[in-house]
Amino acid sequence: MEMNKVMVIGAGQMGSGIAQVMAQAGLEVLLHDVKEDFVQSGMTKITKNLSRQVEKQKLDPKESEAILSRLRTTIDLGDANEVDIVIEAAVENMEIKKNIFARLDDITQEHTILATNTSSLPITEIAAETKKPERVIGMHFMNPVPVMKLVEVIRGLATSQEVFQAVFDLSKKLNKIPVEVNDFPGFVANRVLMPMINEAIYTVYEGVTSPEEVDQVMKLGMNHPMGPLTLADFIGLDTCLYIMETLQEGFGDDKYRPCPLLRKYVKAGWLGRKTGRGFYVYNE
Repeated sequence: MEMNKVMVIGAGQMGSGIAQVMAQAGLEVLLHDVKEDFVQSGMTKITKNLSRQVEKQKLDPKESEAILSRLRTTIDLGDANEVDIVIEAAVENMEIKKNIFARLDDITQEHTILATNTSSLPITEIAAETKKPERVIGMHFMNPVPVMKLVEVIRGLATSQEVFQAVFDLSKKLNKIPVEVNDFPGFVANRVLMPMINEAIYTVYEGVTSPEEVDQVMKLGMNHPMGPLTLADFIGLDTCLYIMETLQEGFGDDKYRPCPLLRKYVKAGWLGRKTGRGFYVYNE
């Protein structure tokens, strides 16, 4: 199954990163969002990323221009009727994703693959909103997308082998390393990562030690490149909370209960880097 043209839905941090790596791999890319300001912000992020690569002499200026020439923006979801694959990278909310996939089901061509970049929500439930669940799949990129190599390729209950293989092969074309995963809450990455972050938050909540010391222990003792609380701030504490809630609901197991301190920070609006404060204070 050949894929030459892709639509990426959502021009935020993840969506713009996915659009960039798609264009770098030679695909024609439509970057979609609901407002013109949003898609232009996404294009600005991509342009800055490529400019930094040129400045570091990791990318030829002409190649940067070629990559940008393969990108165009749209606020019309109807443009999905001209692509081979749609990758949804909208906000991590089931009702929003269901709505998008139900609309895409009516818009896209028969051969079009519908992929979601969800980090934890059930692929099978999203696919049930369509009349062609065999063409729905999870394609979970890591942040920042241009740097991180892993892609979790997640089969829904009805995902066809042809669609799985096409997305697996596409991931390799993007110079990523795909890993086959079945549809369980949190998949693999967040099922392992988020409880670790949650437990790190508990150690602060219970007064065992400070955020700085937790991160030092995990960096120096476990050889992690980034401490779990620094990572939580980078991901966004609201996202961490949402994923923990998804795990708890999906498995019905209290071992996934979000730490009360995590809930308190989210209610306070201390969401990490994006708000300037989380477990650490960011002045930039």
